[in-house]
Amino acid sequence: MAQLEAYKRQQSDEQANLKEKMGRIKHKIAIISGKGGVGKSTVTVNLATAFAMQGKRVGVLDADIHGPSVPRLLGLEGKQVETTLSGVLPVDGPLGMKVMSIAFFLPEQAPTIWRGPLKMRAIRQFLTDTVWGDLDFLFIDLPPGTGDEPLSITQLIPDIDGVVIVTMPSDLSSSIVKKAIIFAQRLNMPIIGVVENMSGFICPHCGQKTQIFKSGGGKKMAQEMSVSFLGSIPIDPEVGVDSDKGTPFIFSHKDSTATKAFMEIVKNVDEYVKNE
Repeated sequence: MAQLEAYKRQQSDEQANLKEKMGRIKHKIAIISGKGGVGKSTVTVNLATAFAMQGKRVGVLDADIHGPSVPRLLGLEGKQVETTLSGVLPVDGPLGMKVMSIAFFLPEQAPTIWRGPLKMRAIRQFLTDTVWGDLDFLFIDLPPGTGDEPLSITQLIPDIDGVVIVTMPSDLSSSIVKKAIIFAQRLNMPIIGVVENMSGFICPHCGQKTQIFKSGGGKKMAQEMSVSFLGSIPIDPEVGVDSDKGTPFIFSHKDSTATKAFMEIVKNVDEYVKNE
């Protein structure tokens, strides 16, 4: 009986701590996708960077337990967190962004072989034990699919502003992302909108756009599902180059067509949270 009471007190304390931490963050936005390989983490990092470039206080939570990539994309590989009496301090990223990831706790090549309950516990601790402080935005990069991690976020952050869903123009990707939309709707997660990534290739020499995949799939799917279409991002080889360097693309290529596409999406997301 005493153990049960102690457990209940612990749960109550954690819930109060979570509420206090999340209450200091104005906007919480999750980024999801129906399948892997669509550039979801790249979209997350560049959205976060765009808001940080505008002077916003931004945090990024890498909630992909099995395949964390945010530290690499932000040039933070090999960094470690610091634990204080107040909690765990997030790693300082570019432009003052606060970043948390399972990658900061593990050796670089170590796989994370965890079942659902452990993953849910880890995400809860990332939210409750991290000293996020006062933020304008917290972007949560979730793994592809509709598994434990998105479910955890729904339960832990009931007042989440919404989700951004990333897809590609191909019919296969659009078909799978419909499941992600239905998943979010069934969990009563507001859908901010759909982003179509890798939408055509723009030649760096002549500026001509070539459709690598079937064009317009993301926009058409968004219309069919009655959700907002936030915009499309063309393929730019420099995105991959910058990702390997750990530099957000929009920070180093401010005048590129892809950056302009990102900024249009940022504008649409900003309008959404302002009009909630």
